[in-house]
Amino acid sequence: MQFIDRTTITVKGGDGGNGKSAFRREKFVPKGGPSGGDGGRGADIVFVVDNNMNTLLEFRYHRKFLGQNGENGDIKNQFGACAPPCIVKVPPGTIVKDAKTGEVLADMTEIGQREIIARGGRGGRGNAKFASSRNKAPTFAELGEPGEQKELLLEMKLLADVGLVGYPSVGKSSIISCVSSARPEIAEYHFTTITPVLGVVGVDEEKSFVMADIPGLIEGAADGAGLGHEFLRHIERTKVILHVVDASGIEGRDPVEDYRRINHELKRYSEKLARRPQILVANKIDLPGAEENLPRLEKLAAEEKIPMLAVSAATQEGLRALVERTAEALDAYVEEPEHEDGVKIYDASQEEDPERVEIKRADDGAFVVSGKALEKLVAMTNFGNDEAIRRFQYIWRMKGLDAKLLKRGIQEGDTVRIGAMEFEYHA
Repeated sequence: MQFIDRTTITVKGGDGGNGKSAFRREKFVPKGGPSGGDGGRGADIVFVVDNNMNTLLEFRYHRKFLGQNGENGDIKNQFGACAPPCIVKVPPGTIVKDAKTGEVLADMTEIGQREIIARGGRGGRGNAKFASSRNKAPTFAELGEPGEQKELLLEMKLLADVGLVGYPSVGKSSIISCVSSARPEIAEYHFTTITPVLGVVGVDEEKSFVMADIPGLIEGAADGAGLGHEFLRHIERTKVILHVVDASGIEGRDPVEDYRRINHELKRYSEKLARRPQILVANKIDLPGAEENLPRLEKLAAEEKIPMLAVSAATQEGLRALVERTAEALDAYVEEPEHEDGVKIYDASQEEDPERVEIKRADDGAFVVSGKALEKLVAMTNFGNDEAIRRFQYIWRMKGLDAKLLKRGIQEGDTVRIGAMEFEYHA
């Protein structure tokens, strides 16, 4: 299966149904009052974590998700039906970001977790809702509110307990194939593994953990060299890092220097990641040259204050001890706060004041008036109805928009733009 771990999609909540403008017309009620019902709410776009998915491949072919619109209101105060939510399934470990701002909207980690990503619009009110002592027979109703539309960046980080890191061809794939049921491609050339591989490692009959074979890192990975950022992203969620080096140095590499370079890349990418517990794994001890390097690696592990295990994936020597030592490290692991360094999950309570109004001048000279409540009012006003227009003008005056526009220098006949609506200004 192809592994896709980063993609962009567009989602739009369903529009609310329109309110109904109607009056009671019954045989013995010649002047019945307003009886138009409200429209139903549009569908929310809801992301749900599905354990049966392990990549974002589906989103390569399906990039747009539209929520169903709510039904319109009807006569006799009948409300339109609300649309059911539009469910979008994502694999565990998916981070949902606003593609334009980079803001984290949701961190999908738990199986079955549900998050509303884009809200459907509320239904427009029928004319019955606008009846008052001053206006007993309103003829207008609201249009449905448009649903939220967002461009999203989906990123997937593997939910593995243990991550194998190291330079290409140090034997990571061989180790995971020996200690788990994972079967990565193994060959004698560099970058055999170009996508992360997960395997379940059994410690005993009741205990197991998930191990990820992260593709080989190279110098400059923190700057995106090779597939650096794509690879490093998957290590972020691991609790313990198994840092694999080639103890034999058979390809002319220095295992001690390799260890320092990889750790340098990890630290440059994330200080939090660099603080993860590590176990130094000296692989290929069955090959010539390993005996000379093992004392140097033991000294390195002592300096770094981390455990070191000498193993051979080829002969499986030391692998059982490695599994047991890794399980102990997982038991001792204490989770750091997930969101630090300024990364924050989206909080709706921190949104700007919906009543706030901002006026800017467009390049073509038009006055662009923006504000959440005002734009919603424009979208939900039926400008084909004279009474609805008068209501809009009343709210316009109540908000003091004439004074604000005059202060910005508006002149008779200038263009005013609010959302998708454009009109000429007349005092």
